[in-house]
Amino acid sequence: MHDQKINIQPSCEDELNTGLLSVAQARARILDAVAPVRTAETLPLREALGRVLAGAVVAPLDVPSHTNSAMDGYAVRAADLPEEGVREFRVPGTSWAGRPWLIPIEPGQAVQIMTGAMMPEGADTVVMQEQVERDGDRVRIGSGHHCGQNVRAAGEDVAAGQQVFAAGKRLTAADIGVLASLGLDEVAVLRKLKVAFFSTGDELRSVGEALGPGEIYDSNRYTLYGMLRKLDVDIVDLGVVRDRRELIEQAFNTAASTADVIITSGGVSVGEADFVKETLEKLGNMSFWKIAMKPGRPVAFGHIGETVFFGLPGNPVSVMVTWFQFVRPALLKMTGETAPSVAFTLRARTSSPLKKRPGRFEFQRGILDQSAPGEFVVRSAGAQGSGILRSMSEANCFILLDPNCTRVEPGEEVEVQPFQNLI
Repeated sequence: MHDQKINIQPSCEDELNTGLLSVAQARARILDAVAPVRTAETLPLREALGRVLAGAVVAPLDVPSHTNSAMDGYAVRAADLPEEGVREFRVPGTSWAGRPWLIPIEPGQAVQIMTGAMMPEGADTVVMQEQVERDGDRVRIGSGHHCGQNVRAAGEDVAAGQQVFAAGKRLTAADIGVLASLGLDEVAVLRKLKVAFFSTGDELRSVGEALGPGEIYDSNRYTLYGMLRKLDVDIVDLGVVRDRRELIEQAFNTAASTADVIITSGGVSVGEADFVKETLEKLGNMSFWKIAMKPGRPVAFGHIGETVFFGLPGNPVSVMVTWFQFVRPALLKMTGETAPSVAFTLRARTSSPLKKRPGRFEFQRGILDQSAPGEFVVRSAGAQGSGILRSMSEANCFILLDPNCTRVEPGEEVEVQPFQNLI
C-alpha cells in the first residue's frame, strides 16, 4: 500500500517559504561582488558623450576668460552714477563681443557694450540700454543702480585650477559643453564594458525561422539587447544555445574568454531540463538564489574566472524585472560610474485596485501619470503574469508592493519606480 502523502518540493507558488533572500539583500551581495573596469582610453570630445571619466578634470583656464557684460547696455564706473536725479555721460565708442573697447574708461564716460563683450578697463557696472536716454554721443542715466550689476566676472562659471568633474562622472551633453568651454578637444574615459549573452532551450527559435510543434520565438535576447544598448556597452550576442552539455560549456567558455559579463535567460529554476547549472558549477564560483520577489524569483550569480555571470529566469517579464533590479545596478558600477545606480522611487496615488499574496516583494507593472503639478497617479498596466511581455511594453514604471501588502484600494498611495527610457 502506498503512502497517503507525497513529498512536495519548494516551488514558486510557496509565498511564505523561509530562507529566501530579500531584494535588498540580493542587490547588496551583487554590488559588493563586482568592481569597476580600470582601463582608460582617450577620445575626441564628441565621442566621449555618455562615457565615464577615467580621472578628474581640472580647469586650465577661467570660464568666462574675461569679465564681460550680461546685457546690452552701457559700461560705466559705479562711482560716477548719481545717487539722486539724472547724470549725463559721454559715449566714446562701443565694446563688441569679439571686438572689445581697449581704451580705459574715463570719469563721466559710458561705453556702449553688447552682451558677452569684454568690460572696458576701469568700468565695473552695466546699465541696461532700456534704462538710459541716448542723444547722439550722450546718454542720461538716472539713480537706482548698484556697483557690479549686469556684469559676469572672469572665472564666474569655472575658475582656473578648479576641479570641474570627478572621476566616475558619466558625461552628458551639458558636460561636454563645459569641457569644450575649457578648450579641451579630448578626454580620458574608461573603456566600455563588454557583455555577452545568450538564451538556452531546445524550444527556442530565432525570429525569421519557422516554428515547429511546441516551439516559441526567443524574445529575451531582443529585450536584453535593447536594455544593454541603453547602457552603451559593447554587446556580444551568442544566439540560442541548444540543451547539449558540450554546446553549453562551449558557449560559456567562449563568452568568459572575451567578455566582462555573461547574461543568460532560462535554466536556473528547479527542474530545468538542461545543463546550465551543472556547467556553471563546473566552470565557476556560483550561487543559485531564490529571492522573495515576484516576478523573477530564481537568479544565479557568480563568476567564471574573472567574468561576472548573471543567470536570469526564462519568463520574459522576469528577465526585465531582474535586469532592472540587479543586473543594471551592477553594470553601472562596473562601468565606473559613481552616481547612484539604483533607480529612484516616488509616491503616487493608485487609481486602480491592486492585490497580491503576502510573503514576497512584488513588482507590478504600472502606468504613471501626473494629475497636477507635484501630484502623481498610477494605474495597473493590466494582467501581471510573468509571461505577458505586452504589459511591460505598455508600462512606464513598477509599482512596489512590500511582502506584507495584500491589497491597495484606489486613492491610496504606493511607491513607484519609474523606468521609462531606462529599459
